[in-house]
Amino acid sequence: MRIAIIGAGLGGLGAALRLQGAGHDVVVLEGRDRPGGRAYQLQDQGFTWDTGPSLITMPWVLEDTFAAAGLDLHSEVSLRKLDPFYRIFWGGEENHLDFVSDRERMKAEIAKFSTKDAANFDPFMEALRPIYEDGIVGAGRRPFLSPLDLAKFVPKMVGMGAAVPLWRMVAKYFEHPRIREAFSFHSLFIGGDPFRVPAIYGALVYLQFLDDVWYADGGVYALIEAMARTLDVRCGEHVTRIEHSGDRVTGVVLEGGERIKADVVISNGDVLKTHELVGRKPPLRKLVPTMSCFLLYLGTDRVFDRLHHHTLLVGDGYKKFIHDVTRGGDLPSTYSTYVHAPARTEAGMAPEGGDSIAVLLPVPNLRTGAKIDWEHQADGLRDALVADMERTFGLDGLDASVRVEHRMTPLDFERDLGAAYGNAFAVEPTLHQSAWFRQPNRDRGFNNLYYVGGGTHPGAGIPGVLLGAEVTSGLIAADHPAPRRVGV
Repeated sequence: MRIAIIGAGLGGLGAALRLQGAGHDVVVLEGRDRPGGRAYQLQDQGFTWDTGPSLITMPWVLEDTFAAAGLDLHSEVSLRKLDPFYRIFWGGEENHLDFVSDRERMKAEIAKFSTKDAANFDPFMEALRPIYEDGIVGAGRRPFLSPLDLAKFVPKMVGMGAAVPLWRMVAKYFEHPRIREAFSFHSLFIGGDPFRVPAIYGALVYLQFLDDVWYADGGVYALIEAMARTLDVRCGEHVTRIEHSGDRVTGVVLEGGERIKADVVISNGDVLKTHELVGRKPPLRKLVPTMSCFLLYLGTDRVFDRLHHHTLLVGDGYKKFIHDVTRGGDLPSTYSTYVHAPARTEAGMAPEGGDSIAVLLPVPNLRTGAKIDWEHQADGLRDALVADMERTFGLDGLDASVRVEHRMTPLDFERDLGAAYGNAFAVEPTLHQSAWFRQPNRDRGFNNLYYVGGGTHPGAGIPGVLLGAEVTSGLIAADHPAPRRVGV
């Protein structure tokens, strides 16, 4: 069976590996000059930056994906365990918090802020265990194709306490505001406001302590290269239309006019725009995109020892900041950022004596922040952000040390990645945009059109996208069985 996959992001490549391993004829069509999608890479003058995800969790999901194609992950990619996972600084405060793998050491870190909260760490983790097992792994590995699927799951979710807002669930166990922030921010980096997303996303904490946090030599892009190596990936091929007849799609049309016939089409593009490819009206219930990001890729001529491999710099007014970037229409007045400095672990990511630093600042998307003029305001935001990192977080001399610099704004997400309104993480993971309410893995109108990626079930992030690829591949296997191989 011929399968055409639109987009060579993690989801598209993950589905392609599984389906090729099952005996299907798979072609992956990628509009950019290299595979990767949001998991891209930038190199300049000896500096290397991952431009998308940079933190690897649940490595067994990667192992399963490679194994489905007859490959061994650890023969293809070198993974290193990180400890600490990351460090959190709060502006103007002496105390910082390290997320470390050993639970007793983690409790000692929490105790720097509150001994009472430290004592509640184990009960908190125990409460997250069933949420992870049933909500993340259990629900994440099966499709939600009908309201009945959701109806069966909701009572269990409510019983686990996973339906309440994440912040409320965290506040039940921790009192200190810094500890509450530390154990609720994770959803922000898959596009979710911790004050509004369901507590099921608290399991993002649990899975890190269960399976640790990892780094791939060469960055996350090394995963992309390893996944694409055995596949037929055609780069520079922009799909302009999905052709269909009746309730079936019949193939795709490329920008140059070439038609590629297919028995099955999978979209790894932005789910909010796929309706344009099939030439139908947007759905009546429009899904809400996540906020966007402003990203700086800085190559410096010195090493900033204050930074760890993964560092969070949390400014004043945490709750207001999150509201501003997810619901407000203006640029935030204070800055909370994620900083990636991979040369801490792999020296070759920067020239000797230098640092390869990626700075991620959440900002409104192009719909919410329609009045932001990125062509004229990006320079000012860059200068203010770097100055704040120097002044508030002690990175003295950062601006003067920069020798190479690149950036991404919401305009780049829209132009280069086809992201609706320049969103950074696809569809917001709110309660009303999860499971059945999210874009299903199989189209509701065409019975041979499928979806993978952060906008479909179960959601964004490396594990979420690859679990979604497993779900989608499983549906295709059930709907369109591969022919038996001779001798099998």
